[in-house]
Amino acid sequence: MASLRSIVRYGYAPFMLLGMTTSAYWIVTSARTIYDYFWLAPLLALAYGTAFAAERIAPFFDEWNDHSQHGDTRANVLHTIAYEWSSLTGVLLIPLMVWLFPFQGIWPTAWPQWCQVVLAFLIADFAFMMIHYLSHRYSPLWRLHAVHHGVGRLYGFNGVIRHPLHQTIDMLVGTAPLVILGMPQDVALVLGVVITITLIVQHSNVDTRLGPCEGHLSIGRLHHLHHVNWGTEGDCNFGLLLTAWDKMLGTFKAAPSRPITARDMGIDELPNFPKSFLEQLILPFIYKPGEGEPARYQQQTPAQRARALDKGFHAAE
Repeated sequence: MASLRSIVRYGYAPFMLLGMTTSAYWIVTSARTIYDYFWLAPLLALAYGTAFAAERIAPFFDEWNDHSQHGDTRANVLHTIAYEWSSLTGVLLIPLMVWLFPFQGIWPTAWPQWCQVVLAFLIADFAFMMIHYLSHRYSPLWRLHAVHHGVGRLYGFNGVIRHPLHQTIDMLVGTAPLVILGMPQDVALVLGVVITITLIVQHSNVDTRLGPCEGHLSIGRLHHLHHVNWGTEGDCNFGLLLTAWDKMLGTFKAAPSRPITARDMGIDELPNFPKSFLEQLILPFIYKPGEGEPARYQQQTPAQRARALDKGFHAAE
């Protein structure tokens, strides 16, 4: 078991980030009909399955694997469906965006397609990093982004948990400029899969060891630090994958001020973050940063509930 754990720790990230993305590239570039693209769906299912298996073999924290204790599985599944549907819709809307912006763009279509994918990912990585950074700086964006940060653990599904409105902003900021520049639809398809797999790896409960890439990829321990509920200490390491942008912006942080535990994820002023998918959609419209937890989510003790009922009874008299 120890040897299997070591294999997972060192092999998980390369298998997902290189193996899975290469497979997606092969599916798209080998497609002869539109139906061939549907092979991307089982590939993504395999990516999620691989993450869940790796989390069982080499977890950061065993507590994060206890789905029944956290009670958030149903909401997370619905978030995943919403995210993937949104991503697919974004790709399908590319022809419409090209029609709205007939400018031919400056996209290097003469480059090998894999080079175009790399270029698209680098641009998207920077764009997503900036909208992520701004989402921690401006209250309207933070209220939407809080849906992603409120969860009390990190595992395979967490990467795609986000409010649909924030996902729309991500899509517009991260990919619309690429389309306007002339990015082909095939490149966009591969890019969408690469981003999803990156998010899965970034949030997986896998004790990933990155070797020489440690400190250069914003996954594993670096991303745990971003999710801590220690006030503003998590306002760092905003990158989707690369830490280069954070280092340029001055927001990179290599280590926490104290050891991170399994209970250190979430938002400090939302200790009773809702588990319901619907409640998480409502959250940005009732949560006011800096004003504490909305009364809707505050958990009362039996004594507090009794006093509240008694007060209501006397008021009625």
